[in-house]
Amino acid sequence: MIGSGFGGLFATKALRDAPVEITLVAKTSHHLFQPLLYQVATGILAAGEVAPATRDILRAQRNARVLLGEVTDVDLEARTVTSVAPNGATTIAYDSLVVAAGATQSYFGNDHFAEHAPGLKTIEDALDLRARIFGAFELAELEDDPALVQRWLTFVVVGAGATGVEMAGQIAELAHRTLKDNFRRIDPTRSRIVLLDAAPSVLGSFGERLSTIATRQLAAIGVEVRLGLKVVGVDDTGIDVVDHEGHGQRIESMCKMWAAGVTGNPLGAQLAAASGAGTDRVGRVEVNPDCTLPGHPEVFVVGDLMALEGLPGVAQVAIQSAEHAAGQIVRRLQGEETGQPFRYKDKGSMATVARFHAVASVGRIRVAGFPAWVMWLAVHLAYLVGYKNRLTTLLHWAHSFIGRGRAERVVTRRS
Repeated sequence: MIGSGFGGLFATKALRDAPVEITLVAKTSHHLFQPLLYQVATGILAAGEVAPATRDILRAQRNARVLLGEVTDVDLEARTVTSVAPNGATTIAYDSLVVAAGATQSYFGNDHFAEHAPGLKTIEDALDLRARIFGAFELAELEDDPALVQRWLTFVVVGAGATGVEMAGQIAELAHRTLKDNFRRIDPTRSRIVLLDAAPSVLGSFGERLSTIATRQLAAIGVEVRLGLKVVGVDDTGIDVVDHEGHGQRIESMCKMWAAGVTGNPLGAQLAAASGAGTDRVGRVEVNPDCTLPGHPEVFVVGDLMALEGLPGVAQVAIQSAEHAAGQIVRRLQGEETGQPFRYKDKGSMATVARFHAVASVGRIRVAGFPAWVMWLAVHLAYLVGYKNRLTTLLHWAHSFIGRGRAERVVTRRS
């Protein structure tokens, strides 16, 4: 297994009773519950609550071992995987391979934007953003110039998908509720939170009705939604955008965040080149209907790195495709026919907009407001790994949503 995200973890767990020896190789020692990273960035949850140790999750699964290392090479002919850790390289032979290496942030060819507008894909990203967000209020308190104060208190989120909407909503809650009486010179409630996107709507994949509701709720909590704007420049003190007619404008801001796109892990390009498989426009590997790599029935590519029938890069696709791959491995071991196509069962999409307010699209059902928020709460608690993480997360949610506190506001000089 390559990767300890939803794909790698669920494929491993699906093989717990199979007569196999499993090696899971990942560049981090934790499994990341990525949908809640924005809550780490905004001080609601601790890093450990969304990133439990992979070894601890799999401690009772005796047929699985976990190795730390970043996979740098897959030799399809020799059937080996090479990974690199700080103390050297390791090469492992395989009979079956499940590649669940995930995706990284895409800046659409403008990778230099990352220095000033980090994405939100890793724990490191979340802690960096936490430092930038809380640090912006602290540094604004030190300024005498009103223009500089406003620059520090302007937060720009690029990308109006689920991550961008959730991030903008929580920064607004933070500024207008949590920090309201914390400062003596500045007024956090005067913060400007801007949500930008080149698309014509917020949460476009949720449908027009839920998009309109989400946009209205964002405005109600003080988020300025700016659509139809393309980012053409990002620097230390602001962001430059142009509209569809080519008219440019600049937003002065010291704190920017990027949630506008993803691209497949570079390992996908290597696999595609070695096997002759194609890749889609975001670098995902075009796989066979059963999730196997063309010409290599022993190699499965799942989750965010898999391009199949336009399936989105969401947790449920990763989980279900990983379990399908595990099922194919078991069938092969039992001498049964393999090659059955992967059938995705869409369990819907959800996004929080504000405290007690979310939108949910499940099949033909469209729900917004408090009922959707309760659904969101239940689903995310269910998929958190470990009883302790569920309990502490629930307590932090009560502290942040019923009250107005944020338990995780620590920012170090290093971060």
